[in-house]
Amino acid sequence: MAFQLAACAEMLWADKPIHWRAARLKEMGLGVGLWNWPEWDLDALEKTGATFTIMNGYLQGRLTDAAGADMLLKSARETAQVGKRLGVHRLNLHGTGLGDGGIPIPQHGTFAPGMELRARDTLHRICDMAEEEGVTFTLENLNPLDHPGCPFGSTEAVLSLVSAVNRPQLRINLDLYHTQIGEGDLVRWCQACLPWIGEVQVADNPGRCEPGTGEINYPGIARALADMGYDGPVGMEANAKGDSDAAVEAFRAAFTL
Repeated sequence: MAFQLAACAEMLWADKPIHWRAARLKEMGLGVGLWNWPEWDLDALEKTGATFTIMNGYLQGRLTDAAGADMLLKSARETAQVGKRLGVHRLNLHGTGLGDGGIPIPQHGTFAPGMELRARDTLHRICDMAEEEGVTFTLENLNPLDHPGCPFGSTEAVLSLVSAVNRPQLRINLDLYHTQIGEGDLVRWCQACLPWIGEVQVADNPGRCEPGTGEINYPGIARALADMGYDGPVGMEANAKGDSDAAVEAFRAAFTL
């Protein structure tokens, strides 16, 4: 069983332009993950012919209040046009916008009654728009150390929302680096999320570096995912400890069965 491997271009070959990185990943046989589109030369990215597997699906907005939801819908619809232009497979969301250093805007220390119901309503609106536009969104889990106070950041919260909405236009972006820090027990979280997974993202801990540099047994995770019948996208979103080419090959080795 072969996974569909990809890597985040913005975290590799930091001295090269983004289109060079996308072309290099294509040359290495991988798909390309991206973050915020206003920073890119879209014409140059289109010309690479790369397969763009995922990118940030919004620039601003929130799930749990009316003003934030309206902002999110407007931003996500605009981003969907860019996604369609590049042929991006999945557009990624979080519980709220992320500012400098990944700090949520705004941060939430506690959750008021009704926040989950409002978040579900917002996600249904996202799905309605996604159905119109012919795109797919994912909701990503985050960890409480790197992204403190992010609403619906945990794996458990993301699974609860996506499974409750339960529409094909919304999947889980299961980031196992964040799950390891926030909850651990990676294989069982993969099993729980499996019916709704749109992509699995990986990096090792500590340091958010490539597989093989930290505490996570990624070859074991790969075998477990295959045993579950998962053969979908696996994206590395990691800082290379040294050479970026070597980091990509380490990732490929960990997920080649």
